[in-house]
Amino acid sequence: MKYKIVFALFFIIWGVMFFRLYQISVKSSYYYQKLAKENIERKLYIKPIRGEIFDISGKLLAMNRIGFSISIKPHLKQNGKRINQVVDNLVQTFPDLNKTIMLKVYKKFSSAYNHKYIKVVDFVRYRDMMRAYPVLSLNDDIKIEAETKRYYPYGQYASHIIGYTGRSNRKENEKDFTVEHIGVTGKSGLERYYNEILQGELGYIINKVTATNREVEVLKYVKPKENQNLVLNLDMDLQMMIYKRIKEMAGVIIVMRTNGEILAAVSNPTYDPNMFVGGISKKDWVALQEDPEHPFTNRLIHGTYPPGSTIKMGIAIADSKSPNGHIFKTEYCKGWITIGRSRHKFRCWKKHGHGTVDLRKAIRESCDVFFYNKSLEMGIDSMSKSLKSLGLGVKTGVDLPREYRGVIPDKNWKMKRFKQQWYKGETVIAAIGQGYDAVTPMQLARYTNLLATGKLVTPHFAKVINGKPILPEMKQVPLDPKVMETIHAGMYDVCNTPHGTAYRHLKNLPIVVAGKTGTSQVVSIAQNVVNRAKEHDLEYWKRSHALLTTYAPFNKPKYVVTTLIEHGGHGGGTNGPIVADIYKWMFERGYFNEENNATDIASKNENNASTNEPKSNSEVSGEKKNIIHLSDPQ
Repeated sequence: MKYKIVFALFFIIWGVMFFRLYQISVKSSYYYQKLAKENIERKLYIKPIRGEIFDISGKLLAMNRIGFSISIKPHLKQNGKRINQVVDNLVQTFPDLNKTIMLKVYKKFSSAYNHKYIKVVDFVRYRDMMRAYPVLSLNDDIKIEAETKRYYPYGQYASHIIGYTGRSNRKENEKDFTVEHIGVTGKSGLERYYNEILQGELGYIINKVTATNREVEVLKYVKPKENQNLVLNLDMDLQMMIYKRIKEMAGVIIVMRTNGEILAAVSNPTYDPNMFVGGISKKDWVALQEDPEHPFTNRLIHGTYPPGSTIKMGIAIADSKSPNGHIFKTEYCKGWITIGRSRHKFRCWKKHGHGTVDLRKAIRESCDVFFYNKSLEMGIDSMSKSLKSLGLGVKTGVDLPREYRGVIPDKNWKMKRFKQQWYKGETVIAAIGQGYDAVTPMQLARYTNLLATGKLVTPHFAKVINGKPILPEMKQVPLDPKVMETIHAGMYDVCNTPHGTAYRHLKNLPIVVAGKTGTSQVVSIAQNVVNRAKEHDLEYWKRSHALLTTYAPFNKPKYVVTTLIEHGGHGGGTNGPIVADIYKWMFERGYFNEENNATDIASKNENNASTNEPKSNSEVSGEKKNIIHLSDPQ
């Protein structure tokens, strides 16, 4: 028994020894080889120069300013005389530098394992460094390297499109190896969406070094992939003209070609992206966050609004696809409807009604009752499905980050969101673009383009990415030709006939425009209110949002202009002059050629006009909506 114990101990001891021998001689060999290699080789990464962003005519929208960074040799005593002399020298040379911050940064990154110079100053302008370089370059404790800093020449004019760059955080560094070494990444807009392309790829140099980290020989050199530029469809002159036109208003304007190329996209109020490049101050950040107009919000894709009457063409298409739909059936508008046994009145914007109404007249004069009845025929689920197929309540795919989806509700959506059943009263409200309906202006522009061309496009700002052209993405949507012909005629009437809701301002343009106005209420109207107060008499925050979305030329659509002015009142009166100015500007600069200036369209379409014309010649400049949430369950 004793011999067995001795032999067991013998085998255990020798087993442990052989295991350790294996670990040291075999398994750990790769680890020690790596350490040995690091002792004789040093790999230094070379940061690429970030690509620049241009507009369609070559104007620089995002560029790199040339300057220098300053680093200090590691392993200097953190409280010693030498490090203090170096920092004091830098402060004397550049009085704007902060000695406390530089010492704090040096202390954070200085360790026995770090053999790299420690960057204490991110950027010094070229002209400031030139006078100091001859002296500083002689100091072995200081290392000066070329550096670039992002600059946006047009500042606030296109901030929500271009975005900005900033210092990368830990999460961004862990996600992207290149970002970790560059230390800067795109934070918003195109700078973020195309960050991987714009930032390029790291280069590197491998040096043979001595035990004291002195370079002996260059073993390998790989150039960085850099200057990967971005050319946009954006016309900066048009962008600035629109911005100046609505400078005192809050809202969105989008100008897009019918192939999806975005020529201008203004979200106002805005901000200067240059504030963020070197790190925004606390004071400026608080001011942006506390501004009631929310200038930091990209209203193009993050602003969700009730579409108001601009949704009515979509309702007509939805009804034409519904088994229960009768879109060409006329309706009688007496100014309101009731549902079932309820005495609640769902009112039309026109107090005494529109009389007998067909589809064309309903679009021209924006009759609510017509679309109330059509929505009850098809039901909310059928209506919602069709509207989403037209691009509402779904992401457009535009090349901007974190696009919002919006809401086109149905029964399941409400049950998931509120744990409540759907009511018929909510269906009729949804049919005029109110209630739970919420879409982005970019969706509205895409939807308008579909109405004009029958194609659902992917809006895009980028035209050329690193020398490679971007091809348009378009999907043909099957639509009833007869329904679309009537919808086009109604949208023509809106802008070109006396009873059209945008006629006053769009009737005498050098090209023929078609469109639809909309009024998006922000407060409900009580049932006992017979005569609603005029929009301009209401407090600003209680006024309705004003919408007008258009396309032109009518006979051969090339451009879409979609506008939304927050608390603007009525789309025709508020947005009409803005849209007119945009089309006039574009015409004067050659966006339209002679073949688009047809004037015989008016007489051609007037011959097809509905016989149920209103007797009054007064112009209808806007719409008034009623918001109600409950009626008989559907």
